[in-house]
Amino acid sequence: MDKIVFRLIGIVSLFSISLWAANQMNWMELFGVEENISSTEQKVGELLWEFYSANNTEVTKDDLLLPIDSILTKICESNSIERDEIKLHLINNDEVNAFALPNNHLVIYSGLLVAVKNEAELSGVIGHEIAHLQMDHVMKKLVKEIGLAVIITMTSGNGNSQVLLESIKTLTSSAYDRSLEEEADFKSVDYLIKADIDPTAFANFLYTLGGNNPDAEELMSWVSTHPYSKERAEEIVNYSQKKNYKAKQVLDSATWHILKKEAERL
Repeated sequence: MDKIVFRLIGIVSLFSISLWAANQMNWMELFGVEENISSTEQKVGELLWEFYSANNTEVTKDDLLLPIDSILTKICESNSIERDEIKLHLINNDEVNAFALPNNHLVIYSGLLVAVKNEAELSGVIGHEIAHLQMDHVMKKLVKEIGLAVIITMTSGNGNSQVLLESIKTLTSSAYDRSLEEEADFKSVDYLIKADIDPTAFANFLYTLGGNNPDAEELMSWVSTHPYSKERAEEIVNYSQKKNYKAKQVLDSATWHILKKEAERL
């Protein structure tokens, strides 16, 4: 009987030691899972951007790009986000829209620049899309809607234009899960507060999207990808009230005026 007990103790001890040793190992790193995921995202991002940019007109005017870049840089530097990893694109399109593509592509339509009333509203939208990128929402959405097998096929060179088109449509004109939208909202508020930008302006913009107003039809592009805007605006205001911040301007009034005028001319 004693021998059996000692054997059981030995087996349990060996199992416990093995389990402890297994927990100490980084299996993701051992099998290169994280590296493979990152590589897949890079390939998908570049494929989608190449396809999208070939069918849309990108704006390269400094009067438009530099002010947006200043806002983006301010948010990134204030939140320890690598600015150089984010690829900023401005598209000549009257729709009020902004979206993120895999591999840190941030796309803004010129129509958004016309629609926002001030730099803080624009900053809120930019912060929201950065949050989607930083929190891995973009790939989560793509995997859920398109499927991992299709994505892998796409990156292996066996994809076709229809798959690319569906992927672009998924990321530009369909909504994220509400939980992901709320995460991006609150993370954007955190970004803005650390950058000394008023987050309630972003709430005002969402409230405009969700309310009855003469611009509602014009704003439907962003409404379609950001539902429940009115309710989310109220949640952002409540969340912001718990934070301490001192709002400052990123751009001077002259630069903002030029940005608006140039956007309206496109």
